[in-house]
Amino acid sequence: MSGFLYGVALQWKLDIRSKSLLVTCYIVPLIFFLLMGGIFTSVMPEMRSTLIQSMIVMGVSMGAFIGLPPSLVETYGSNIKKVYQANGVPLYLGLITMFLSAFIHLMMTCIIILLLAPILFEAALPVHFPEFFLALAIYIIVSLSIGSILGLIVKNQAKLTMIAQLVFLPSIMLSGIMFPTHMLPDFLETIGHLFPASWGYRLMLDHGFQFENMWYLILVFCAAVIVCGVLLKKQKSK
Repeated sequence: MSGFLYGVALQWKLDIRSKSLLVTCYIVPLIFFLLMGGIFTSVMPEMRSTLIQSMIVMGVSMGAFIGLPPSLVETYGSNIKKVYQANGVPLYLGLITMFLSAFIHLMMTCIIILLLAPILFEAALPVHFPEFFLALAIYIIVSLSIGSILGLIVKNQAKLTMIAQLVFLPSIMLSGIMFPTHMLPDFLETIGHLFPASWGYRLMLDHGFQFENMWYLILVFCAAVIVCGVLLKKQKSK
């Protein structure tokens, strides 16, 4: 256990030095929050009640879909994988340590947004903090599980960037954080429900922590765990 915790701590320190992760988990989400938070609350003052949840969905989606996958490609698409195998280290250990490290980074970003939003934009704080943080943790875990699939299945960085954007952009535009989903055409609203962002957003809203907003996230996570397991087995056989 001590070795595992050391690995997580080491990966966290390495991620801090990673320019890619720094940009996708901290700089871009926080800049977006500072710029768009003022615009949203000026144009739509009623958005103060959901501003924190909206900005968190954006930050988590960027970190999970654009920040984590390149780190996985660097590990499983390079000689680092051979080092793991040569030393008898399970291949899944790298995925788990990067997953937990990204979870910590994204949680820190979300806490920064949670602390600054009421001060800067008079945003409403969540009514029930335990439920909010549990919903947030679930949403981060599910989003990172999808990011893990992207990092394991796509080997080329250029293709990975394109595919990650194809997951990230609909997650933001069709989730309801920019405007109510009922304003969208029916087919776009349906497509939006395929992405975890819309479910995570509703789950984090006040009184939104209910099974009807959670079951799809649980289903996606279970499916992602199975897919990641299959992909790691394929990595081991290569």
